[in-house]
Formats: sequence, C-alpha cells, structure tokens
Amino acid sequence: MCVNDVLTSGAQPLFFLDYLATSQLNSEQLTQVVAGIAQGCRLAGCALLGGETAEMPGFYKPGEYDLAGFCVGIVEKSQMLDGSKVQVGDVAIGLASQGVHSNGFSLVRKIVSESASDTGTSNWDACPEMLGGNSLGEVLLTPTQIYVKPVLDALGSGIEIRTMAHITGGGIPENLPRCLSVGQSVQIDPTSWVIPQIFRWLAQAGDVSAKEMFNTFNMGIGFVVIVPPTQAEQTLSWFESQGITAYTIGKVIEGTGEVLGIPE
Repeated sequence: MCVNDVLTSGAQPLFFLDYLATSQLNSEQLTQVVAGIAQGCRLAGCALLGGETAEMPGFYKPGEYDLAGFCVGIVEKSQMLDGSKVQVGDVAIGLASQGVHSNGFSLVRKIVSESASDTGTSNWDACPEMLGGNSLGEVLLTPTQIYVKPVLDALGSGIEIRTMAHITGGGIPENLPRCLSVGQSVQIDPTSWVIPQIFRWLAQAGDVSAKEMFNTFNMGIGFVVIVPPTQAEQTLSWFESQGITAYTIGKVIEGTGEVLGIPE
C-alpha cells in the first residue's frame, strides 16, 4: 500500500522499512511475513532496508501480530504530479484491483463472523457459491496489487498521465477527488467495470448498501490514472499488455471536488 501511495506523485519507491510487534516471536511466522514483504519490495523495485521487531506479551494475545511500515520514494520536482495539469474533459482510467486489498477489514470481519458457515467448521473456510469454489479466507487474503512498475513504465513510454489516485480506505468517493485541480469533479459510471464477486458477497451477507460499499471498499478499482481523452485507448491497451485489466470509468467535469455517479 505504501509504494502505491508514493506512486501517485509520480515517484519511484526507493526503500521500505517494516515494524512487527507480537506477544512472542514465532520464527516460522516471522519468516513467512518477511518473505511476503520482500516479495512486495521486489514487485515495486525498492529495497527492504530492515526494520524493527518487538515482543510485547500482555499487549497482544498469543498468536497475534501487528504490522506497520513506511516507504520513501523520489521524483524530480518538475515532474511531480499534483493535479495541476488536469483539465476538464480528461478521462479516468481505472486499473483493476485483485480484491479487497488492505482496507475495510473491520467491516469484513464483522460480516464474516456473523455469516452462516457453509462448511460447518469455520466461516473463513466457507466457500460461497458465488466465489467459484474458493474459500472466504483465500479470497480475502489475496495480496494487494502493486501498480508501480506498469505505471512508471507507462510514464516512460510517453503516455501523459496527468494525475493518479490510489483507491484505499474511503473508496473512490474519498480518494479520487484528491488528485484534481480546483473547480473540478469526476463523473463516473459504476457499470463500466466488473465488480469482483467478493464485494457482491459482502454486500449481500452483510446487508450493506451500495453507497456504503463504495465508501468503504475499492469495489474492483485499485488505482486510477487521469489522461487526455486522445490517449484513453492507448492507455487501456498499455495496461492490458502489462496484464492489468483497465477500464474507462469516467471523466473530469467542472465541479467542486465531488465524485458523481456513486450509487445511493
């Protein structure tokens, strides 16, 4: 999530540091966690410099651990993307997420814990029909998509990305306006992309309104790039060639920093 955040400024992630706290160190667990972080760094093209590990018995329950981290990136000041280049009429290209990513899990845990188990063992092991035989645990633990390499390569290929947004907590309504200029809004079409089935299951199982779903989850769009309308098709083709499904999800209009078109 950190490398996707610095990417929105047009920055190349340089290095990442992590922090892990637990009740008692478990070497096997620690090895798996660090391996996952290292894989994320490889995908982002940044170094894992190290970090800190803390044992805090009495604060964490046995088996629990907590993770935090931060990333430093670099970009030439003249090339920083801050929304100032965005123009009315520009097109919003949404890059598909790999699922829930790393937001909204308080609501996810509540829904899963209250849902009826299909397996009779654990709700996390349940395999709802709409998930195609996969368990809730498998689907919900799908790693966050790291967009660094394809987006930076797109910039290097000559695609004029005028601004970007990482769709995290708060969903499209909260994150997309951050990348606009004054006097601009975005009109989106929520029917223009495929919403992954896990979001449909969460909405159904938790009786969550469409508005609340869009205000909590990415709903299948993990990252958005804003490009001139003349480069929309080129941008779609570029990301498809990089193995990332992309959609034209809306356009920039005159406004007051809102996202219009979100279902009620």
